[in-house]
Amino acid sequence: MRPWREEDLPALLEAYDDPVMRQWVRLPVSTTEEAARWLELQREGWESGTRFGFAVTDTGRGGELVGNLALKRPGPGPERAEVGYWTAARARGRGVAPRALEALTDWAFTAFAGRGLVRLELLHQVDNVASCRVAEKSGYAFAELLSALPPEFPLDGHLHVREAPAAEVRVAAGRRAEGRAGRCGRDPARSGRA
Repeated sequence: MRPWREEDLPALLEAYDDPVMRQWVRLPVSTTEEAARWLELQREGWESGTRFGFAVTDTGRGGELVGNLALKRPGPGPERAEVGYWTAARARGRGVAPRALEALTDWAFTAFAGRGLVRLELLHQVDNVASCRVAEKSGYAFAELLSALPPEFPLDGHLHVREAPAAEVRVAAGRRAEGRAGRCGRDPARSGRA
């Protein structure tokens, strides 16, 4: 896991050439110019402190690009942030996303503990079953079914949450009482918006 670099442009274009991935991302990247702008947005995010994008690489395969992670802190307060990720097609099924998300989670809670970060949120469309599995494997509990917001979000979504380690003890007790109902949105009675 490292910040994105200009030399990642060819690997970024290759990753975005995957039709499966393109259906889930909001910012398409199909040209050299779009890839360069995407990399520039990652650099600007680091500079402004609003978005921390990481290239996920496989050191065992010569630093091959296998995914992307992002910590987004655009919210009204310092106590919460959003995480996002994608995995390159050639790396799917190797457990890359859960391991990378766990590393990002640990980094975020450590790096921003002094600034009050206590909650990370992960959002995905209801039909993105793979993201739901990654969220669960990474300790992000299903919290809420979110209503669609067309045109940008045409389908309902899931909100998964991970609390900072000190807060996890309190949340775990509540989760045990809740049981397994609602995991990955299987409880349609839980609806609303974050």
